[in-house]
Amino acid sequence: MSNDKEVKQVLEEHRAAGRYIEVDGIRTFVLDEGAGEAVFCIHGVPTSSFLYRKVIKALARKGMRGVCLDLPGLGLSDRPKDFNYTFHTFARFCARAAEVLGIQQYHLLIHDIGGPIGFAMAAENREKVLSLSILNTWINVDTFKKPLPMRPFEMPVLGEAELKSITHPTWYLLFTQMGVEHADAVPKEEAYAYVDLLKREDGGDAFLKIMRHFEKSDVFRNLCYQAVENVPYPVQAIWGAEDPGLTYERYGEEIKLAANLKEVHKLNAKHFLQEEKPEEIAALVVEQAARGKA
Repeated sequence: MSNDKEVKQVLEEHRAAGRYIEVDGIRTFVLDEGAGEAVFCIHGVPTSSFLYRKVIKALARKGMRGVCLDLPGLGLSDRPKDFNYTFHTFARFCARAAEVLGIQQYHLLIHDIGGPIGFAMAAENREKVLSLSILNTWINVDTFKKPLPMRPFEMPVLGEAELKSITHPTWYLLFTQMGVEHADAVPKEEAYAYVDLLKREDGGDAFLKIMRHFEKSDVFRNLCYQAVENVPYPVQAIWGAEDPGLTYERYGEEIKLAANLKEVHKLNAKHFLQEEKPEEIAALVVEQAARGKA
């Protein structure tokens, strides 16, 4: 079994692979590799840029600039107590971060709660979006219900207790059941790192705020749809087809219909498809970028 020293080494290597920028007073951790057109990746919960580490490298090898920041409250970024932890606020934060990074236009790659965040970002910055690639997420925010393992976090007291129960072993069980199709695809110390990145100095308090502020209004739903309806950039969906939470049958088909897609690229993976299929995801994003120029 991996020990704490090995997990710390994983975290140190991750930190060394990125850098910090200041976005509206918030110290923000960013993975930023490669040259060429930027692919701005947006992660979900309970993850961070760490989930995209392999995709970023694959994009860089394929001649693109892979960028993923840790959203405030998650990963190695600041966790301000007075931040408004809503999807719409995150969307505007990401748009500001792109400006700070000097990125004028970008391909978007979005996943989990990064879906609604990215949809809002795209809708409000259409002229900057070169393409949109959608990983396992949802767009009908008004009717969305969290998968069962995530529901306790909505509740006061119960959510705090559930968060305390997340340890390396308990997370690993959930990670292999919900996250990855092949447990041996991710070394245990890398899987354990997700727990340390989630909790850090606030014990995960910011994560609980995020889980309790999912936006479900018709207004926000309509904004999300503006990112995929009659847009000037190409849109594609790439799905971990074995995801037991955000299933293809429900949520993949929902995205396919909303974005009027002829097909969805299905990969043999679960929810954290970036862990198992980074090369495939990067290749599809590169192909999409080429289509956007055609």
